[in-house]
Amino acid sequence: MKPLLAIFGIVLLVVILWDAFETIILPRRVTRRLRLTTLFYRGTWRPWVYLARHIKNGKQREKYLALFGPLSLLALLILWASGLIIGYALVQWAIGAPLNIPQQAAAFDDYLYLSAVSFLTLGFGDIVPMTNAGRLLVSIEAGNGFGLLAVVIGYLPVLYQSFSRREVAISMLDARAGSPSSAAELVRRQSVNGDVTDLDRLLREWEYWSAELLESHLSYPVLCYFRSQHDNQSWLATLTTVLDTCALVMVGLDKVPGWQARLTFAMARHAVVDIAQIFEKAPRTVQCCTARLSNAELETLHKVLLNHGIRLREGAEADLKLLQFREMYEPYVFALSEWLMMPLPPWVLPEDAIDNWKTSAWGRIQ
Repeated sequence: MKPLLAIFGIVLLVVILWDAFETIILPRRVTRRLRLTTLFYRGTWRPWVYLARHIKNGKQREKYLALFGPLSLLALLILWASGLIIGYALVQWAIGAPLNIPQQAAAFDDYLYLSAVSFLTLGFGDIVPMTNAGRLLVSIEAGNGFGLLAVVIGYLPVLYQSFSRREVAISMLDARAGSPSSAAELVRRQSVNGDVTDLDRLLREWEYWSAELLESHLSYPVLCYFRSQHDNQSWLATLTTVLDTCALVMVGLDKVPGWQARLTFAMARHAVVDIAQIFEKAPRTVQCCTARLSNAELETLHKVLLNHGIRLREGAEADLKLLQFREMYEPYVFALSEWLMMPLPPWVLPEDAIDNWKTSAWGRIQ
C-alpha cells in the first residue's frame, strides 16, 4: 500500500510543478486539454457564473464577476501549495522516514505538519527527520516552497502590467467610440473634424493592440477573466468594435483606404479565434449575425453615417460582403460573450447613450 502512496505522491508533485511551470513561466499557449489549471478554472467559473445569473442588479452582478479573476489567482496558488505539501507528506510517510518522535506514534498528521512547516520555511524544528533521505526531501521541499513564492511574486507584476496596458487602450476608446463602444460611432466621430482618413492611423494602432492582446491572453488566460473599470466596457467588446469597424471599411467607406483595415481585421480575428480555442468554445451557429445587426439596424447605420457626410457602400452585393465578414468573427465573439458574461457592443449607439467620461457619482453632463 505504501509504495502506491509514494508513487501517487511523486505523481502529484510532478503534475503540480509542471502545471505551475506551464502557467507562470512558459510564454506560450498550452494545447493539452487535461491540465490542472484548466480543470480548476472550469470547475470554479461555472458555479461562479451560476450564482451571478441570480443577481438581478446589473452593477452588483458586474462587481461580483470582477472578483473572480483576482480571487482565482489566490485560490490557484493555495491549490498548488496544498497539493505540494500533501505530495511531500505522502512520500515521507510512504518511505517511513524516521522522525524525532517515537516511531510507533508517528502518524500521517505528523508528516503533513513537517511538510507544511518545511514548505512554508517556518523552521520550528519541533519535528525533524532523522535520516539523510528524510532531510534531503525536507531540503528540496523548502527550496520548492521558496522558489514557488519567488516565481509568483515575479509573475503578478507581469500579469497586472499586461492588464494595465490593455485597459489604457480601452479607456481611450471611450471618447472615440462612445460607451459602450460602437463601430458607427467610431467612424462618425472620426469625421467630426472633416477628415475621416485619420481612421487608417487609428486602425494601425488597434492592429498592434490586438497583437499584444493575443500574445498576453494566450500566455496568461486568466487575464480573460479580468474585467474593465466600467460596466459597459470590456476587452471583448473593444475587440468586437475593432472588427466591426474594419468590416465597414473593407465593405467600402468614402476616402478611407481598405488595406490597413484588412491587416487589423486579420490580427483581431486571429486573437478572438485563438482565445475561443483556449476555452474550447466552438463558434455559435444560431443566427448570431442577424441578432446583432438586423436589416432595419443596417438601414439606420447607413443613415447615421450619411448624416455626417460618410457614405457606406450600398446594395445587395455590399450587404452580402458585410455579412460574410461578420460571419468570420461574430460566431466566436458570441461564444466568448456567453462564456465570460461580457455583453457585445451595438453597431449603432442608442440616442440616450452617454460617454463614461461625462458621468460621475454626482450626476452627468451632455
